[in-house]
Amino acid sequence: MTCFLAAAMLAGAPFQSTITYNLIFSPKALHSHGSCIVQCPNGDILACWYQGSGERNADDVRILGARLPAAVRSGPPLGHEGTWSPPFVMADTPGFPDCNPCMTVDPRGRLWLFWPTILDNTWESALLQMKVSRNFQKPGAPVWEREGVVLLKPGPEFQQAVDRDLDRQWAPFRAQASPADLAKLDAYLAQKHEQSRIKLKVRLGWMPRAHPYIMGGKRLIVPLYSDGFDFSLMAITDDWGQTWKASEPLVGPGNVQPTLAQRRDGTLVAFFRDNGPPPQRIMTSTSTDGGLTWSLAQDIDLPNPGSGLDVCVLRDGRWLLAYNDTEDGRHSLAISISTDEGRTWSRTRHLEHDTPGPDAGSYAYPSMIQARDGSVWVSYSWTGNREARERLGSGESIMVAHFSLSWLEEAAAR
Repeated sequence: MTCFLAAAMLAGAPFQSTITYNLIFSPKALHSHGSCIVQCPNGDILACWYQGSGERNADDVRILGARLPAAVRSGPPLGHEGTWSPPFVMADTPGFPDCNPCMTVDPRGRLWLFWPTILDNTWESALLQMKVSRNFQKPGAPVWEREGVVLLKPGPEFQQAVDRDLDRQWAPFRAQASPADLAKLDAYLAQKHEQSRIKLKVRLGWMPRAHPYIMGGKRLIVPLYSDGFDFSLMAITDDWGQTWKASEPLVGPGNVQPTLAQRRDGTLVAFFRDNGPPPQRIMTSTSTDGGLTWSLAQDIDLPNPGSGLDVCVLRDGRWLLAYNDTEDGRHSLAISISTDEGRTWSRTRHLEHDTPGPDAGSYAYPSMIQARDGSVWVSYSWTGNREARERLGSGESIMVAHFSLSWLEEAAAR
């Protein structure tokens, strides 16, 4: 199947009036990945991502941003060059790779940026950093008023949770493993138990991916995960970053890159990328105490090929989930709708969908928001399919899809 952008924008055909696609910049040979999108108080759309000649293994990787001014959005339809500002630097630690940024705007109108700086070119060496800005709605990069390292010091409950939950979470897979796989799994589990007793490994290596969540207008929760432990953790502050505390770990079989939503009764729900064994499914966990403790991570019905996802609670109470709806590959990017606060997902519409194979594109790591006008914005890592590559040239970029709820409802009902 053809890429929507290649089929519509590049051929000069008009878009449907209720959905548009727009590349933030022309495809580049540099690795461009892990975007996050927010709406500013003045109506601008602000996006960030990381870009460089690799990921953790390249020291030139930095956090870039771009903005789409509200004045531009109220003009001609999106889908042509010149709508987004030129990229600008949001964060750059000289000589070290900066990756996986995420943003939020708090109730006081401040922009928060979180990202990990990679100390020795391994994900396990990630050092979590943050910046805060009140002056971020003018052209160019935000003016940062505060920045620093987010130091996490998980207590003895970290080791206790690993000892309590890790083996039982892996028990179903252990029971089905061959003798050779069982030996590997036992060695893997023994390593995680050992790491949980080493202070530096417990305190380092935590990385963000999805939007931070603001609970009750005052608690800021940054969902984190570790490639060293293959599970997740929440960084929590009740004084706007002056002090931080760590939740109990969200222990499971490869449940990483959590994204958060809150039900009407106050329950927090985390959805995870599945980095564990088959079946490849989105995983979920819940918290009833403000993110401090969590239920065991469990599979849901939706597939996941080991890639990032994002959840968004609409103002009408419905939930949207943006994810790769396959067990293998990132050639398909879907939006599913839930009317029961994430318990079931009744309808699905694709933003991108290619036939698997060498001609397919890659569409991954979505970041999703509902704007104040009710429309939905989704940014994601984009490498076009063969048709798009022939028209645009090979390379990577960040795509932004913008659609109305009516488009989503009409398309999902087909």
